[in-house]
Amino acid sequence: MNGELLQKLRDKANHLPLLPGVYLMLDKSGEVIYVGKAKKLKNRVTSYFHGEHLPKVAAMVSNVEDFDVIVVSSEFEALVLENSLIKRHKPKYNILLKDDKGYPFLRLSGEAYPRFSIAAKTADDGAQYFGPFGGRQVSKEIIETISKALGLPTCNKKFPQDTGKGRPCLHYHLQNCAGWCLGELPREEYQTRMEQAKLILSGKTRQLTEDLKAQMEWAAGELQFERAAEFRDRMKAIESLSNRQRVIATAFADTDAVGFVRGAKSCFTVLHFVNGDLAGKDYELMDEPIGTDEEVLPGFVMQYYLRRGTFPKSVLLPLRIEETEELSQFLSEQAERRVYVEIPQRGERMRQVERAQLNAREEILRATSAQQRTNKTLEWLQKALGLDDAPRRIESFDVSNLGDTGIVAAMTVFKDGRPYKKDYRKFRIRETATQDDYASMEEAVYRRFLHAKEGDERFSELPDLLLIDGGETHVRAAKAAQARAGISVPTFGMVKDDRHRTRELVSADGLERGISGNPAVFALIGTIQEETHRFAITYQRSLRGEQMKSQLDEIPGVGPKSRNKLLDTFKNMDTIKGAALAELCQAVPKNIAQAVYDHYHPKEEQP
Repeated sequence: MNGELLQKLRDKANHLPLLPGVYLMLDKSGEVIYVGKAKKLKNRVTSYFHGEHLPKVAAMVSNVEDFDVIVVSSEFEALVLENSLIKRHKPKYNILLKDDKGYPFLRLSGEAYPRFSIAAKTADDGAQYFGPFGGRQVSKEIIETISKALGLPTCNKKFPQDTGKGRPCLHYHLQNCAGWCLGELPREEYQTRMEQAKLILSGKTRQLTEDLKAQMEWAAGELQFERAAEFRDRMKAIESLSNRQRVIATAFADTDAVGFVRGAKSCFTVLHFVNGDLAGKDYELMDEPIGTDEEVLPGFVMQYYLRRGTFPKSVLLPLRIEETEELSQFLSEQAERRVYVEIPQRGERMRQVERAQLNAREEILRATSAQQRTNKTLEWLQKALGLDDAPRRIESFDVSNLGDTGIVAAMTVFKDGRPYKKDYRKFRIRETATQDDYASMEEAVYRRFLHAKEGDERFSELPDLLLIDGGETHVRAAKAAQARAGISVPTFGMVKDDRHRTRELVSADGLERGISGNPAVFALIGTIQEETHRFAITYQRSLRGEQMKSQLDEIPGVGPKSRNKLLDTFKNMDTIKGAALAELCQAVPKNIAQAVYDHYHPKEEQP
C-alpha cells in the first residue's frame, strides 16, 4: 500500500463516528475482502492504518483500497449484521464454518404405515421431524439401528398395498424386521413400535425401557412367556442402542460447552451435555482467524447454531466476551425461547468448558505434525518479539555460583524448538573475582561472540534469538558484551513469576512482552529456562565436587573410597572442616578421621 493511499484511508477513518456498526474492507475491484464489527467504528477502523500488524492482518490491509461502514443503533444490531454480511459476501479474510458439514433431520411420514427418511431441513408437510443429527451417514445409521432394535421395515415396500406380495426379504430372515409384509401383525403393533421409535428419537430411552420392563413383567405374570420374551428381547435391543443414543441425545442437549484453541491450526469445538453427561461432540479445524479470541468467538457461535438449527438451554463459553447479552438475545430469538450464554468461573460447568478446550487441543494435535506445531510456535514468538524471521536457533545463558567461589555460566541451544546439546557450552568466569551476576553474564556472552568473531567453528553459527535468565539489567549486560564483540542479535530477558516460571520477556529498554497468554510459547520458553538453569547448576556442582575432591586428596591416607564417603556424609568442605573428631569417625575409620581432623586443626589449634 503506497503512502498516498494509506493517508487517504487514515483521513477517511478519522471522520468516522464513535458509534457501533459494521465495516467492510474493499479491494481494488470493489470486492468485499473482510467484514468486522465495532463498538466504536472510528477507533476500530483507524487501528488498521496505524502501526505494525500480525502477518495475516498485514496481508489483508495491504489489499485494502477502500472501505464502507454501516452505522447501527446497538451492539446487538452490529453482531447480527456482521454475521449476515459475512454469510452473504463470504470475504476472503473471514473464517466461515463449513456449510458442507450438514446437520440433517429424520423425517417421519404421516401415512398409515409411516416410514423414516433423511431430510436436509424441516417443512410444513404434515410429517414429523427429529434432529438435527451429525451428518447423513450418522442419520442413516440411526434409522437402521432403531429399525433393527424395534423390528421396523427398512425395505422399499409400501404398506398396506404391498402386504402379502412376494417373499419376505433378507432382513426378515436375519431377524432384523418383524415381517410386516407377511400381514400377520396388526397395524396397531406397527403404530406401537413407531411410538417407541419416537421416544428414542426424543431422548426418552430410559422411559421406554421402563415401560417395556413393566410390560414384560405383566406378560410373565399372565403366563404369556413368549410375549414376555419378546418384550425382553426388545428391551435388550434398545439398551444396546447406548452408543447411537448418545448421538441422538445431542439434539436434546441442555448444555453446550464451547472450546476455541489456536495452534498450528485453530479449532472450534462444541460438547453437548444431557443432564451433566457428555452426549456428543462437534468440531471444526480452520486456519488462524483475524482478530482476537474475544472478537471471533461470537461469530463462530452464531454460525454454528444457525447452521445446526437446534439450541440448548445454556451455552458455556471459555472466555469473557463483550457481547454476552447480545449473543444470548440472538440465540433466544432463533430458538424462540430463552438461551443463556454463560462464562463459568468454577464448579462442574467450568470443568465442562475445560473439557471442551482440551478436546479442541487434542483435535489440533491429531491434525498436525510436531514440526507444524513447532513452526507455528516459533512464528508466534517472532510476532510477539517483533523479529524479522522465526527464531530457528535460540541460545540461552544462565549464571550459577556459590558465593564468591565456583562462578560459572552455561549456554544452551534450541534448534527448531528442540534442545541441540551438541552446541551446549560451559564458561568458567575468570574476570570477576566476586559474586556479580551482571559482570559474569557480560563476560560469558562476550566470550561466546568473541569466539565466533575469531573464527572458532564451535561458535560459528550465530543465534536468531538470545535469551538471558534475568531481567532488564541482565539484558543490558548481554547487549554490552555484544557491542564489545561487534556483533548484535535480538536479546531478551526471561522474567519469572512468583512460581519461578517465565511470565514475560523483557528487552534492554525495559519493554515487556507477556507470553502467558499463549500456552505453546509459554511452554517453550519455560522449557528453555529450566534446561539452561539445570545445565548451569550441574556444571557448577561438578566443579565444586572436583575442588572438594582435590582438597581431600591432599590429605595423607584419604583414598577415593574415604573421600567419597566424607562428601556423601557432609556434602561440602566447610562442614568437613568444622566437624568434630567424633563426627568424622562416624563416616570413616578412626585413623582416617584423625588424619582429616589434624589436617584442618593443626596441633596449636587443638585443645
